[in-house]
Amino acid sequence: MSISTPGGPERRPTVVSTGKKPAAGRPASGAKPGAGKSAGTPRATSGGKGPRKPIAPVKVSQGRSWGPIALFVAVGVLAAAIIGYGAYAAFQGSKPWEKRAADIDGIVDFRKKDAKLVQGGQHQQGPIKYDVNPPVAGPHNAAWQNCMGDVYDAPIASEHAVHSMEHGAVWITYRPDLPADQVATLKSKVQGKEKLMLSPFDGLDKPISLQAWGYQLKVDNADDGRIDDFIKTLRVNASVEGPNANCGQGITATGTTPRDPQPTQQ
Repeated sequence: MSISTPGGPERRPTVVSTGKKPAAGRPASGAKPGAGKSAGTPRATSGGKGPRKPIAPVKVSQGRSWGPIALFVAVGVLAAAIIGYGAYAAFQGSKPWEKRAADIDGIVDFRKKDAKLVQGGQHQQGPIKYDVNPPVAGPHNAAWQNCMGDVYDAPIASEHAVHSMEHGAVWITYRPDLPADQVATLKSKVQGKEKLMLSPFDGLDKPISLQAWGYQLKVDNADDGRIDDFIKTLRVNASVEGPNANCGQGITATGTTPRDPQPTQQ
């Protein structure tokens, strides 16, 4: 609106910008207090700073859980051991039985040591003197000792036992003073199993002696793992008359004096 003055209508003074910003907290010239603030803008906090940001929660590391890791490692090691043993057993089983026999620690191979001794098939009546005791081969009685897992509680005639070994039997002998629990362990390995027999034997230089045709192994304890290795490797395999050679219908009596063969024996 114009104001009449003597010199003519009065005009509002023109605002000249100096290029300077208004001081903090003061409105610019010509601006209304509060102008430029929106209704939703929060007020500045003390010190002229903006609103505080929410504080993020601090995560505390709990560390690794070692229990499942240890279990996983243990299972892996066990699986590797099982696979390794299976491969080893398969490899051992694929070897010829003669090589497996040679791997038994302490075994004596009379087939290499005395070829004439292990020829077999030499039937002879009456008592026979053997250079190796218990004998492992050589001449023998025409009758064999029954070897169908028989357990004899007294010495038997070597002449019959040698014939049984010719048929593929393993003959296990032990000192008569071997402790009862040791004898029981040997019985459990023999009783009721074809082509095995057990009997005491006087004069052994070791507590236990195992014989197969042409082989011998002497040990100190019935829990010796080589006993099972000897049986597994040489039973039947060591036969010089084939796997079907008879082990039944033999002599069942004890005593060291050989007997004449029964009519059913050959």
